[in-house]
Amino acid sequence: MTTTTATHLDPTKRHDFVLLFDVTDGNPNGDPDAANLPRTDPETLEGLVTDVAIKRKVRDYVDIARGEEQRFKIYVQHGQYLTDTRTRVFSDRAGGRADKDVKTSEARDWMCDEFFDVRMFGAVMSMSEKNAGQVRGPLQLTFARSIDPVLTLDEAITGPAQNQKQARRADDDDTDRFGTMGRKTLVPYGLYRGYGFFNPHFAEATGVTSEDLDLFWNALIMMWDHTRSSSKGLMGCRGVYVFTHDNPLGNAPAQTLLERIEVRRREGVAAVRKFQDYEVLVDEGALPAGVTLTRLGC
Repeated sequence: MTTTTATHLDPTKRHDFVLLFDVTDGNPNGDPDAANLPRTDPETLEGLVTDVAIKRKVRDYVDIARGEEQRFKIYVQHGQYLTDTRTRVFSDRAGGRADKDVKTSEARDWMCDEFFDVRMFGAVMSMSEKNAGQVRGPLQLTFARSIDPVLTLDEAITGPAQNQKQARRADDDDTDRFGTMGRKTLVPYGLYRGYGFFNPHFAEATGVTSEDLDLFWNALIMMWDHTRSSSKGLMGCRGVYVFTHDNPLGNAPAQTLLERIEVRRREGVAAVRKFQDYEVLVDEGALPAGVTLTRLGC
């Protein structure tokens, strides 16, 4: 019995995709250079979410879902030294050989085989200790940009208790002796659109499989439910649209395909506050020869 790989899971094909996600009453990606306010384009005031922030969510989901398995560990982790991680891999695989006796290409293959994020996103590992060279990942993401300008809010909040005990004066009342001041930054609502690209030529070099692609698509849909925090508000996937090319070099320019996914504000909506204030139009007619479109549910 033979099984057929779904088109969007085939690592020998090129994939270009659109990712739609939204945030309600949260900060999807704070800017440390601007007091952690939500990132915005200063000219258009459209919201921005970096590719790094999206990849972090993918990494965290994969680590939760498959991180205990040999090929699905995550290299770039919170609070870990990358040198220590490479040292463990070298210790497990070098068979007692000294670092100088391990070829960089061999070490690079070890890292690709061990870590999902190295295999998919690439990594710079050309360090003085445990040199594993560089990997150019087949899967690349852009910044995501909101469909409309977003309103950024900076709200003051108070807590119910003091951080430390203070001496009480005789003329004190209790009005301002309880509670610490803080701030929360957020956007009331924003629908964001990002793009991604999968290159099968780089995938062959890093050893990407259909299982890797399946896990990545699942991550885009489900990762929002596993990285919740009060500061992020309510975030979620609203659509993944994958254009797959039969020709590994591509059957059409990416931009002509990605533009087929159009998002419009509905008539009569003065201020968007929910996904239903938009309509998503998908032009599936007369796709270029050799290109298929797969919609992944969110």
